[in-house]
Amino acid sequence: YRSHEPLYDSIICDPPYGIRAGARKTGSRREETRPVLDEHRHDHIAQTKPYAVSDVMADLLDMSARTLVMNGRLVYIIPSFKEFDVTTDLPIHDCLELVHVCYQPLSAELGRRMVTLKKVQEYYPSKRTEYLSKVWVNGAESAEKCANIRDKILEAAKLKPRYEEKAAIRKQKRKANREAKKKAKRVEASAKSELSDRTE
Repeated sequence: YRSHEPLYDSIICDPPYGIRAGARKTGSRREETRPVLDEHRHDHIAQTKPYAVSDVMADLLDMSARTLVMNGRLVYIIPSFKEFDVTTDLPIHDCLELVHVCYQPLSAELGRRMVTLKKVQEYYPSKRTEYLSKVWVNGAESAEKCANIRDKILEAAKLKPRYEEKAAIRKQKRKANREAKKKAKRVEASAKSELSDRTE
């Protein structure tokens, strides 16, 4: 991997926003970490820790600015509610210029935007801290509009009529599906056992 020079004409992605599963990155929650011994490196599975949506987006834009060739494009999807303001709530980067934003409504309150950015300036590693400090125009307020989408969807759903009743029905269906799968596995295991006994 050549990190010292631009590599890509385009980067197209769908970053994790925590709607189905929260984003995670390699690292430990402990302040003091222990080194992995050489004899364990071949099968070591690295620990992970939560990866805030605001950091996901900041790192995505910074990595893209660093690795895209001049005039290269970054295209990504970002979920948002109706009050989302493209001019102040979209993450930005000094080396990237906004080319296009396409909005797709998913419900009365929620939608998603496909965003296209173009690299227009050279990236200087010495300015990384400065670049990252400017990603969110309004700071935490802008970042919050892209974070905790799942929680916000649930809060909005709870305000709708008969939410508790519908939620209870969905819970019963999920439980019934789990039980049916367990039963199917037991029947399959029993059938295999009987077949094994007959062949012996």
